Amino acid sequence: MSGDRRPRSVIRFENWVFVPDQEPDAEPITYAMQCAVCDEQSAASLDYTEGHAWALRHSGRNPSHHTYRELVTRPWRCWMRGY
Repeated sequence: MSGDRRPRSVIRFENWVFVPDQEPDAEPITYAMQCAVCDEQSAASLDYTEGHAWALRHSGRNPSHHTYRELVTRPWRCWMRGY
């Protein structure tokens, strides 16, 4: 081992910003419903009421399926905050 003790790495802490993406080119927010009993789910839609209608139809066809999850896909973005 030589007497040279130079650092092998540099650690730099940065502040990041993480927010919902509301830029004009952001992907749309979509909604779906998933049956918690059988995991079947509705198609993703821009209109949350389509998933609700699917859940009611699914319950009608499967009377013991009473519990559902709402699946929301919301785009987010992050960037390093400049100083």
